[in-house]
Amino acid sequence: MQRFVDDVLAVSKESVKTITYESLNNIVRFVNGVSALLLTFLPGNATILEGMNGWELRPTFSGPRLPRWMEHGVSSFNQFVHNLSVDSDASSSSDYSSGEEDINENLCPSPLSQSSRFSRASSFSRRERHAMGWMNSIFSLILVPVKLLLAILARLFFFPFYRKARTSPSERQKPSSSTSLKRVQTLKDHVFRRTTDRRRGVIEDLHLAMEIFIEAIFDMVHKAAHCLLSPAEVGKKLYGWIFSHNMVNHNNHVVLESSVTTATLGENDPALSESETSFHHSLNTDARTCQDVITELGYPYEAINVITTDGYILLLERIPRRDARKAVYLQHGILDSSMGWVSNGVVGSPAFAAYDQGFDVFLGNFRGLVSREHVNKSISSREYWQYSINEHGTQDIPAMINKIHEVKTSELKLSQPDGEEETNEDHPYKLCAICHSLGGAAMLMYLITNRVQEKPHRLSRLILLSPAGFHGDSNLAFTLVEHLLLVLGPILAPFVPAFYIPTRFFRLLLYKLARDFINYPAVGGLVQTLMSYVVGGDSSNWVGVLGIPHYNMNDMPGVSFRVALHLAQMKRSGKFKMYDYGGASANKEAYGSSEPLDLGEHYGLIDIPVDLVAGRKDKVIRPSMVRKHYSKMKESGVDVSYSEFEYAHLDFTFSHREEVLAYVLSRLLLVLPGQKHQLSQKAMKLKRKGQVSSS
Repeated sequence: MQRFVDDVLAVSKESVKTITYESLNNIVRFVNGVSALLLTFLPGNATILEGMNGWELRPTFSGPRLPRWMEHGVSSFNQFVHNLSVDSDASSSSDYSSGEEDINENLCPSPLSQSSRFSRASSFSRRERHAMGWMNSIFSLILVPVKLLLAILARLFFFPFYRKARTSPSERQKPSSSTSLKRVQTLKDHVFRRTTDRRRGVIEDLHLAMEIFIEAIFDMVHKAAHCLLSPAEVGKKLYGWIFSHNMVNHNNHVVLESSVTTATLGENDPALSESETSFHHSLNTDARTCQDVITELGYPYEAINVITTDGYILLLERIPRRDARKAVYLQHGILDSSMGWVSNGVVGSPAFAAYDQGFDVFLGNFRGLVSREHVNKSISSREYWQYSINEHGTQDIPAMINKIHEVKTSELKLSQPDGEEETNEDHPYKLCAICHSLGGAAMLMYLITNRVQEKPHRLSRLILLSPAGFHGDSNLAFTLVEHLLLVLGPILAPFVPAFYIPTRFFRLLLYKLARDFINYPAVGGLVQTLMSYVVGGDSSNWVGVLGIPHYNMNDMPGVSFRVALHLAQMKRSGKFKMYDYGGASANKEAYGSSEPLDLGEHYGLIDIPVDLVAGRKDKVIRPSMVRKHYSKMKESGVDVSYSEFEYAHLDFTFSHREEVLAYVLSRLLLVLPGQKHQLSQKAMKLKRKGQVSSS
C-alpha cells in the first residue's frame, strides 16, 4: 500500500510540475510573441537593435591576433590568456557554436573565475535550503506540543538508551564532521565541473519558486500518508529527529559558511598568491564590484577612500604601477561608476589597456550612490542629494586629483621643496584624464575654476568622450523634460531630492528583469527600442548596460534633482554655465556676481592639450554639441583636436570595438613620462615680481 501511494504521489507531483511549467512558459511565449509582433511595426528598430547583448565578463580574445592597442604593450597575463584562447579555439572550433554553455566552457578561466562560479551556482542550493527551512519552521511550530510530549516520553522510557548514546560523543561528532566536510567538497567538485557563471532572471526564479513550493507541498502530503500507513517507523524517525536537530543545524551552518582557497596574481610577483574568499551571495545576483572584476582578471588592485571638503566619502580605485611616472585618471558619466571602465574585460576596457601601456591607473567615482556614504552617518536623504554638477567639478574631482598627487609624490619620493611655487609642469609624474559624458563637463569645470583661482590642476592632457556641457541640439523628449524641470522645479525639489530606486526589492527586480530581457530577445528588443525612442533613437546597448553589476540590489547610482535641473538650465540657456541658484543674491554669494560663471567663455584659460571625441550615432550628446566645445576652444587658442566615430553614447565605455580605444591610447602615448621641467614662463614672471616687491 505504501509503495502504491508513493507511486501515485510521484506521478501527481510530476504532472503538477509539468502543468505549472507549461502554463508559465506559454504565458512567457505569448508575451515574447506579442513583443515580436510589436517590433515589426515600430520604425527604426533594425538600427536600434544592432549589437544588443547582455553583460558577461569574458577575458578572452576572439581572433588569432592581439588588438591593435596591445601590439606594442601587453602584460604577461594577457599574453597568456591570448595564447591559451587561440589554442582553445583551434582545438575546439567544431564545438564553439553549440550554445552559450559550450561557449562558457571554452573560456580561459581567470584566477578567480572558479570561485565566482562556485558563488553563483551554490546560490541555488542556498535559496532552496532557505525556502525549505522556512517551511520546516512552520511545520515545527505546529508540532511543538507533539514534540514536547514525545520528548517527555522519551526521557521516561528510553533514558538508559539515551545515556548510552551520550557516553561516546566523539564517535557521534566524528561522522557528522566528516560528513559535512564531504558534503562541502562534493559541492565544490560539482560546481567547478559546471559553468554557471551567470545570474537568474525573474522567470527563472519563478520556475525555481514553483518547484520548491510543489516539492514542499508533496513532501508534506507524502509524510502525512507515511504517518498514517507506517506509524511505527514514523515514531522512530521522530525520535531521531528530536535528538539530532542541533547536529543537523550545525552541519548546515558549516556548508553555508564554507570558503575556498583562490589565487590572484601578485602586483609585482607574477607567481600565484593564495587568498581566502568567502561566499555570501544570495538570490543568484551578480554582485561583483569593480575590485572583483579587476582581481578576477589578474590585475593588482587598491582602494582609496577620499573625503571631500563637504564630507562626502568617495571611492578612488586603482590598478597600481607604483613606480610609473605616467598616470591616467578615468572619470565616469551620469548613472555610471568605475565599473564602466573595466566592464569589457581584458580586451575592450580602457583601464586595462592603459595599465598594459605602462600607466598607473586611477578610477574615480562621483558622489551619488544609494548607500549615501558621508562622514555624517545620520545624514538625511534630502541633505545628501543637495548637490549639482558644481560639486562634481569643484569638490569631487579636486579631492580625488589631490589624493592622486599625494599618493604619487609619496611613492616617487619626490615632493615639492618648501617655499617653491608649484606649477602644472614640474611634477615628477604626468597625469592624463579620460572622461565620459557628465564626467567631461565636470572635468572642464574643475580645470577652469582652478585656473581662475590660480591653483595648480596637475593635468597634462585631457581626453573627453562625448562630453556634456552644451545641450541645445537635442530631441523632443529631452526638451519636454527640460520644461518640466524648469517649471515644476521649485515645487518638486522639496519632495524629490533625487532620481533613484529607493528599496532593495525594486532594485533586485530591475536587476533580474535585465536578465529576462536577454533571455527573451523579443521582449528585450521591445524594451531596447522604447528606451532608445526616449533618448532620440540612440542605438546604445541600453538593455545590456542594465546587466552591469553596479546596478544591484545593495547599491546603485542615482541622479540628484539639482544635477538634472543643472542640465536643464544648460539646455535652456544654450551655454555651458555653472549652477543657477535662482536669484541674484544667491548667485552673488556663490560666484561674486549675479550670474553663474560661463565656463565656455573662459576656455582660453585651458593650458593643456584637449582631445574631443564624438559619436555619429550619439543622440544623447550629438556631434554638433561636441563640435561647439571644439569651436570655442579653437577660437580661444586651446591646443584641441576633434574626432568622430560610428559610436552611440554608451559605446564609448560599453562597446567591444577597438577604434576609440586605439585612438585614446594613441593620444595618451603622446604624453612623455614625468620628469623635472623648467618652470613655465608665467611662474617665472610671478617669481620675479615677488623678488622685486620683496626688495
